[in-house]
Amino acid sequence: MSAQRSIVIAGGAFAGLALALALRQGLGAEVAVVVADPALAVRPSRDGRATAIVAACRRLFEALGVWGDIASTAQPISDMVVTDSRLEDATRPAFLTFAGHVEPGEPFAHMVENRHLIDALVTRAEAHGIDLRATAVASYDANPDGVDVELADGGIIGASLLVAADGARSKLRERAGIAAHGWEYDQSGIVVTVGHERDHHGRAAEHFLPAGPFAILPLTGNRSSLVWTEQRAEAARIVALGEAGFLAELERRFGLHLGAI
Repeated sequence: MSAQRSIVIAGGAFAGLALALALRQGLGAEVAVVVADPALAVRPSRDGRATAIVAACRRLFEALGVWGDIASTAQPISDMVVTDSRLEDATRPAFLTFAGHVEPGEPFAHMVENRHLIDALVTRAEAHGIDLRATAVASYDANPDGVDVELADGGIIGASLLVAADGARSKLRERAGIAAHGWEYDQSGIVVTVGHERDHHGRAAEHFLPAGPFAILPLTGNRSSLVWTEQRAEAARIVALGEAGFLAELERRFGLHLGAI
C-alpha cells in the first residue's frame, strides 16, 4: 500500500520527533516518522536512561508545546563540579566549577528521563496528525520528483524529502554514500540510575578517572543518573558481578557525599 507525504523522517527518538513536530506545526507539512527501533515503538516508553536538555533545547521544546508536559519530571542542574584524580586517591580536588544558569533563574540544563520525553513527543505528534510507523526503511529510490521510500512492512511512501535521523550509525547515511570518520576507544559505558540518602541539590559532578569519565547527573528526588566509563573488558567484569560486588565497585567511584546508595 502506498501513501504520499511531504517528508519522511527515519528515526523516532528526540531529534526525529522534534523535527516532525516543528515541520508540522511551523509549515503544516504532511510528515511520516518511521520508527525502526522496537524499543522506541513501545508505549509507554521503557527507556531507563536520562538526557541532559540544555537551555536552547528546552526553549525548542517549549515552542513545540512539549515542555509543559514534562516540566514536573525535569530536574534543573544548579551547578557542576569537575575533578581529575586516580581511583585510589583519598581526595578529588575540583579543578573546574561553574554555576548552572545562562540567565538569572534559567538553568543551563535540565536532566529529563528519556521515557518521559519520548512519551510526551509521541503524544504531541499523534495529536498533530503525524503519521507514526513502527517499521524500518528497507530502501529508497530518489528521482527528480522526490523519493519513494519502501518500508520493511511492505508499505511505500512517496515524499519530497527523506530525513536520516536514525542515529550515529545511520544506515541511511551509509546507503547515501555519506562518509563518516570514527575510531574505537575500547571503552564501554555503564548507565545506571541510583537512589541515595542525601539531597543532591541539583549538582552535577564529573570525575575524570584513568579509565574514563564517571558522571553523576541529578534526577528528581534523591536519585542520580550515572554514566560510568571503563575499558571494555573491565566493564564486562563489573556488570557480571553480583549485586554486592557491583555496589562495592560503584561506591569506590561514587563516594559517600550523598550518603548510602
